[in-house]
Amino acid sequence: MEPVVIDAAKCIGCGLCAADCVSLHIALEGGAARVRDNACVECGHCFAICPSGAVSMPGYDTSGLEGIRPLSGFDPDDLLLAMASRRSVRQFTPEPVAEADILRILEAGRCCPTGSNRQGVYFTVLREDLPAVEAMAARAFEALPRLSRLAKSGYAAERGQFFFKGAPAVIVVSGKQDTDPALASSYMELMAGALGLGALYSGFFVYAARASEELRALLGLPVGVQPVTALCLGHSAVEYRRRVPRRPLKVTWR
Repeated sequence: MEPVVIDAAKCIGCGLCAADCVSLHIALEGGAARVRDNACVECGHCFAICPSGAVSMPGYDTSGLEGIRPLSGFDPDDLLLAMASRRSVRQFTPEPVAEADILRILEAGRCCPTGSNRQGVYFTVLREDLPAVEAMAARAFEALPRLSRLAKSGYAAERGQFFFKGAPAVIVVSGKQDTDPALASSYMELMAGALGLGALYSGFFVYAARASEELRALLGLPVGVQPVTALCLGHSAVEYRRRVPRRPLKVTWR
């Protein structure tokens, strides 16, 4: 199946798809666009940019994708204020996270940019199994060498809720490399905040899961795929009233 198909009857020969093709898979010849033998990365730029709808991608469901909302449509000061106001939440109410909210958070992660459009990000949603997973992580954590003093003291004080802090839902984001899952997680945390949910990255759980075959099997990850983040989600039991101070910006201008 061809990754990209151009309908010659609809093509108006504007050349926008060819000019924006990152892999030079499309060329403008004889006043019309055509696909070449170059490897297509299936980034979808040609589909998104075509003014006449001449481009299709047979391997994807492309229904309902008309219309966009650019970030420039949001007030930049409001957006920056919201981003600076976020906090890592470690106290959650018992209220469950609605499945519709989880699906929206997952969709935000699915929309993140990935290198060469690999889309190799894997998601595991933990809810009913959380107490058992916490116990499995504890066993793996206790077997790890060279734990920091902070990790040891925190684990001793919060045994039973050290990894997930009592959050009612956790999404583990995994991949064959770290960058794409990390980008997806950032998108997901912003969506969680927009839904009125608190979030926490449980780095200690990822540390334990990477060392435990039992945990990796439970997460359902293919060979070569490792957990990168664990996003604990729930309704915050605390209210923060001001932003936290940050150290000065570290930047070099050339």
